[in-house]
Amino acid sequence: MKIIDFGFSVYLDYIYKERLFCGTKLYMSPELLIKKPYYPGPADIWALGVMMYILICGKFPYKAVSKKDI
Repeated sequence: MKIIDFGFSVYLDYIYKERLFCGTKLYMSPELLIKKPYYPGPADIWALGVMMYILICGKFPYKAVSKKDI
């Protein structure tokens, strides 16, 4: 699956943890939701898994998290 959003696309080095927190909460991995430094690759795989779940099941795997829950 290849998806590009040129507005947010950046080159990230997979050796270092990232501190850039942007995206849609429904697709974010837990590390991004709690604003903890994360490795970009696994966070992208998480988002891909959420997207595949939606395509297969027709619904989101969980509800969105509000700021008061974090």
